[in-house]
Amino acid sequence: MPTARDALLDAALTAVALLPWSAVRMVDVASAAGVSRQTLYNEFGSKEGLARALVRREADAYLRGVERILARPLPPERNVAAVAEWTVTEAGARPLLRALLTGCWGERLPAPRPARAGARASAVPAQRRADAGVPSPTDLLGQVRDRAATALVEGEGGWAEDAERALRCCEVVMRLALSYVVAPGHTIAAGAVPANAALRDRAARDQAVRDRAARDQAARDQWAEPESWRPTTPTITSVIETIFKVDTTSPRKTMP
Repeated sequence: MPTARDALLDAALTAVALLPWSAVRMVDVASAAGVSRQTLYNEFGSKEGLARALVRREADAYLRGVERILARPLPPERNVAAVAEWTVTEAGARPLLRALLTGCWGERLPAPRPARAGARASAVPAQRRADAGVPSPTDLLGQVRDRAATALVEGEGGWAEDAERALRCCEVVMRLALSYVVAPGHTIAAGAVPANAALRDRAARDQAVRDRAARDQAARDQWAEPESWRPTTPTITSVIETIFKVDTTSPRKTMP
């Protein structure tokens, strides 16, 4: 049974889908949730507190989804690839998650500002956690990278003796996923081929490679897909598989 807090957060999320955050009124959120405005203020303290709670919940839901995928009884490399695909898909459908991953907050979104220094702590434990701040893109993607690397090291696949390489590979995988979040992939329309013969031939070869990779991947992928997940592009999974096969060295030790 959803709590009053959950109902309020759901109502706020629905309101954001319809209106810019600046136009969302607390009284309307309370009314949509079927609770009093005082209950809303008791839970969140202010509209800024509601924004922090809403974004905190989105980050937590994303990390729980990552953990569910990584816990599947499948080869860990396959699970990590699924995390990357699922991240791209979910970010495309959820503006708050996309903003969390990229740090790009538009005027329609409730970009959370930190709680004022010295402000009285909320009596609600969940709100105290939200008021402590939401993860930056670096922190959030770093948490996913670390969880994925742990899954590789602890799973069956020969990574136990090379935890550092597992961490590097997972960082590259998450950078790849983030690139698709920032600049979504697209397919080339039929007939839209380069005029230059050499480029045209190369495009045909590349397409053949993509088609073969897609067929091979489909033959290997005989397990239930994560809820709401399906391949974003026929190439991203094969690229991730290549990352796992080579000793990719990242020029940086941490996420950007």
